Amino acid sequence: MRAYVLHGVNDLRYETVPDPAPGEGEVLVAVKNVGVCGSDIPRIYQTGAHVHPLIPGHEFAGTVVDVGNAADKGWLGKRAGVFPMIPCRQCGPCREGRYELCRNYDYLGSRRDGGFAELVAVPEGNLLLLPGEVSFREAAMLEPMAVAVHAMRRGLGMELGGGAAKRAGGRAVTEQKGSKERRTIAVCGLGTIGLFLLMFLKEAGCERVLALGNKEFQREEAASFGVSGEDYCDVRRTDGGAWLFGKTDGRGVDVFFECVGKNETFASAVGCTAPAGRVVLVGNPVSGMGLERDVYWKILRNQLVVTGTWNSSFVHEASDDWHYVLKRLVEGRIHPEAMISHRLSLSSLERGLHVMRDKTEDYGKIMADL
Repeated sequence: MRAYVLHGVNDLRYETVPDPAPGEGEVLVAVKNVGVCGSDIPRIYQTGAHVHPLIPGHEFAGTVVDVGNAADKGWLGKRAGVFPMIPCRQCGPCREGRYELCRNYDYLGSRRDGGFAELVAVPEGNLLLLPGEVSFREAAMLEPMAVAVHAMRRGLGMELGGGAAKRAGGRAVTEQKGSKERRTIAVCGLGTIGLFLLMFLKEAGCERVLALGNKEFQREEAASFGVSGEDYCDVRRTDGGAWLFGKTDGRGVDVFFECVGKNETFASAVGCTAPAGRVVLVGNPVSGMGLERDVYWKILRNQLVVTGTWNSSFVHEASDDWHYVLKRLVEGRIHPEAMISHRLSLSSLERGLHVMRDKTEDYGKIMADL
């Protein structure tokens, strides 16, 4: 098969490699669509992966074309989305069904071969059956959409419900005081996850959503998800903190999603969140992070809840993040394909990687069609 193989830092080669064989409990997925995640760029060009050689890519969907021993042959020919995190199922969080908190996980595209290829070996338990209403392109964005939903749920205190909550030790979060329709919410940083956050917040009925970005393209995407021009701040031209206080009569926002991962945006999140509000840290850190004394004081004095979020819940139940997204796709309540700015062949996908690395043009989701 043809695949992009990362042999080391900044050493990505499009080459012919042996077809993978599905192992015990695994299936072989023929990739139909694969997207590029922002995390793929530093992995390929700056830091390298956990192992080399490695095929990157963790946002993909396709058709099951082979099954290994102990895997259900009923998957043959089925269309599937793929949860890329492979939990150990033995650690404490795994025993509670909180696989996104696994202490000893494997991961498609960063720790083992992933989706920048024609074929991928995938554990059967990581498959999500796709209804006919859901396209492969939409399914290749299930992972970043589920990550956005996971962040939203942590920020708004939305119930997990069902068996997932029971396996989480009964620790399903409760709805925060005040309806989500009345809360003022800020999303700072409008990359893929930030934009998908806007989409799901608006779909969930959150009326007062304020967006802070730094590109005209982001303003247009935010508008397509229901954020009006007056609720968008271009931080290149306007001080975001002053703008937020102006929009909230000096009170600050109830929930602040920080999707950038920089000291200054974290400090702004703390400073612009109302007393007893919540700061949700979503963005991967782009550099070393510190906590200044004045920022620490604001957390104490305003009794803020500062929470992190990572990955998404996938437990094969309607209550998990992936099924939350799937339901809305099937019902036509969300339209993520508006996020796709570049559609490329697999052989030309490296051009999309360079666009993201060098920022030579505006981009949303860069997608390869196979």
